[in-house]
Amino acid sequence: FTKSFGVRHPIVLAPMGGSAGGALAAAVSLAGGLGMLGAGDGNPEWLAREVPLVTSVTDKPWGIGFQSWATDTERIERALEHRPGVVMLSFGDPAPFVESIRRAGAALILQVTDLEEARKAVDLGADAIVAQGTEGGGHGARHGRSTLPFVPLVVDLAGPVPVLAAGGIADGRGVAAALALGAAGAVIGTRFQATAEALVHPSIATAIVEGRGQDTERNRVLDIARGSGWPARYTARTLGHRYLDRWRGREAELAADPRAQQAYQDDVARGDVTPLPVWAGEGVDLITDRPPAADLVAALATQAEDALTRAGRS
Repeated sequence: FTKSFGVRHPIVLAPMGGSAGGALAAAVSLAGGLGMLGAGDGNPEWLAREVPLVTSVTDKPWGIGFQSWATDTERIERALEHRPGVVMLSFGDPAPFVESIRRAGAALILQVTDLEEARKAVDLGADAIVAQGTEGGGHGARHGRSTLPFVPLVVDLAGPVPVLAAGGIADGRGVAAALALGAAGAVIGTRFQATAEALVHPSIATAIVEGRGQDTERNRVLDIARGSGWPARYTARTLGHRYLDRWRGREAELAADPRAQQAYQDDVARGDVTPLPVWAGEGVDLITDRPPAADLVAALATQAEDALTRAGRS
């Protein structure tokens, strides 16, 4: 993976919508990882603002990540005009966009949440595949598998295609574990939300630093409450939230109650709840500070090397 993608460390910034902007992606790439912009649906105005923050400071490899269910071919092609070296597609059918990405000369990374998606990624000729376990923060498969058993299955299925592990990886020991499972690297999200360059509200960064893994849960409540169009097959792991406590197990009732959804928007407007939920994986306990992203990449690499050395001695 490092040779094929031209990076020094097998560490990839998860393209988190709302968090992974240009400054964070640039810092990760400059430090030897693969910085990824979290473009979500591919909003052209957002990309026009964030891409120059990468390209003006580094010529290292960088990329853009999209949610397949939320974007379209026109937006992908407009984004490709910025000449990213890598495009990652997640959550939904990537097939309609592969030809445009290939034609632009970008490397294609496909994130998968089950074996059916993994087989399709191989058939589509992905240059790398991200195997996402359910421990990860943010959205993932409602009925997916944990990272530990899922990654080796995808490694075996993918053959020569490099596989990257994702889900619950928050320090260098997790990176080492991913490599021991046969992965070629790790995609890391929550840990990078708590960095100086992340596009998150300070209250969210604080919540992550203070959060505990046992307080995270996968749910659809917050997507429904905020009127998000995420497909039902993808739930989101977040820290606790008062709307979760109020509506847990009553998702259908919440979806049918426009007054409840308006109440959520009113609470956001008053500042009673954050505009976005606190996406956080089960590894959140391992996050205790908010360093510059470059320092974090260096620390992850050193910790991974130390962990692999210890494992080799034993």
